[in-house]
Amino acid sequence: QVQLVESGGGLVQAGGSLRLSCAASGRTFSRYSVGWFRQAPGKDREFVVGITWSGSRTAYADSVKGRFTISRDNAKNTVSLQMNSLKPEDTAVYYCAANTRYGSSLDPKAFDSWGQGTQVSVSS
Repeated sequence: QVQLVESGGGLVQAGGSLRLSCAASGRTFSRYSVGWFRQAPGKDREFVVGITWSGSRTAYADSVKGRFTISRDNAKNTVSLQMNSLKPEDTAVYYCAANTRYGSSLDPKAFDSWGQGTQVSVSS
C-alpha cells in the first residue's frame, strides 16, 4: 500500500495561486495513476484532475481546465498541482489519491489509496 501526504494548502485571495504537493512512500508509486480530488463543506467529493504513471495522459474537470496543472516527478515520488486564478468556489479540502489496482485508468472510481487532505481556502 502506498502512503500519501499532501501539503501546500492555505488561504489565498481570489485570483491568486497555490501549489499543492503529494509526497508518496513506496517504490511502486511510479507505476500508479494519481489524482487530486476535493470536497467542499456540505458537498460530495469530486474529481479535479488525474495523471497516468508516465505523465503522458491527464484528465481535468471542466471547472479547473485552463487554471490548474498537474505534474509528477517519479524520481522524487511526488505529484504537484499548480492552481492559478483561484476562485472562492475552489475552496475545499484537497485530497491526493492513487490508483493501485486498475492500471493506468483515470476513472475517478479507480482511485483506492488516499491521503489525509489539505485545506484550500479562497477569499473573495
